[in-house]
Amino acid sequence: MMRLVQISDCHLHADPAARARAGFPLRQLEAVVEAVNRERPDMVLVTGDISNDETAASYQLAVRTLGRLAAPWFWLAGNHDDPALMAETRELLDELDIGAWRILMLDTHVSGQAHGELGPEGLAELAARLEEDDRPTLLAMHHPPLPVGSAWIDALGLRDREAFWQTLSAFGQVRAILCGHIHQAFASHQRLAGSPQRPEESEVAVYGCPSTTDQFLAHAETFAIDEASRPGYRVLDLGEGDVTTWVERVDL
Repeated sequence: MMRLVQISDCHLHADPAARARAGFPLRQLEAVVEAVNRERPDMVLVTGDISNDETAASYQLAVRTLGRLAAPWFWLAGNHDDPALMAETRELLDELDIGAWRILMLDTHVSGQAHGELGPEGLAELAARLEEDDRPTLLAMHHPPLPVGSAWIDALGLRDREAFWQTLSAFGQVRAILCGHIHQAFASHQRLAGSPQRPEESEVAVYGCPSTTDQFLAHAETFAIDEASRPGYRVLDLGEGDVTTWVERVDL
């Protein structure tokens, strides 16, 4: 059994004292890191929107704060991020080998846009990576690959999601997908009808994660903050091909 924790959407500024809509991002991230350490995870994934102002100082602040985690941690870029600045501060990896499992870190960032895309090259690369290894696989990405029930968020999700699911239909080893971007707890699934390469049906779980800062109101037609909700994170226990997961909230 391996314990993985997902945190997401930190939205840090160069100014450590900067305020968000409903709190202070750095102070909230510090509280989440402290709570995550009590879970004794083997690994932590940070699924994008590390920064809110795309400054080198915000990434340096993130690395110092996330460096307090008592487990190895890895990050990927969200729509608010500058991937080049991130990579200068700390390496961006595209794959994590964790023995019985592998984790593929997908880049859905589109420069200057809030929505995400993998694009033809990214989808072809994903297919090639899945073709080379049939171990149980977890995908981590920033943008959700299916609707989450909020009209304004759904307009800013993964733009080429139909092509994404078509790509996955040829492979059966993807057990779950972690996404950021939505600032709320979310759990759903996508049924894959199969393909000529793999005719049997399968189902892939999709999980979203609370932000470490402001929470978005679920099922809202237009942008709205959930001021009653708290920052949080997602815990995942990876077994022999299966995933047990839940969300924890943090008192401030």
